[in-house]
Amino acid sequence: MYSQENTKEAYVITEQIAEFPDGGSQNFRKLIVDNFREKKVKGEGKESCELKFVIERDGSISNITANGSNESFNKEAIRAISKIKTKWIPATIDGQPVRYRFRIPLNLDFN
Repeated sequence: MYSQENTKEAYVITEQIAEFPDGGSQNFRKLIVDNFREKKVKGEGKESCELKFVIERDGSISNITANGSNESFNKEAIRAISKIKTKWIPATIDGQPVRYRFRIPLNLDFN
């Protein structure tokens, strides 16, 4: 059962998951790619990271982190996602919006 007192927790399992409007997660990925500046990343071959963030109850994105071995790739991935200002449709439990933890893998091939 969802409690209003527990507003700081971010859920991974909800009745209704958070959705990105106008094309869903495919469109969200496209916006990340469009914002991404490959020239800012120092690397060779394939680079990857996992982006993690929280979709807030108002649909905004917060707590963005990138976990990967290439620091320049991680920084640019965080910058690219931070530029997206379109709000998500928040996840819900019992019809109430809740904070939702989201993960997305990101890969770049320098070849």
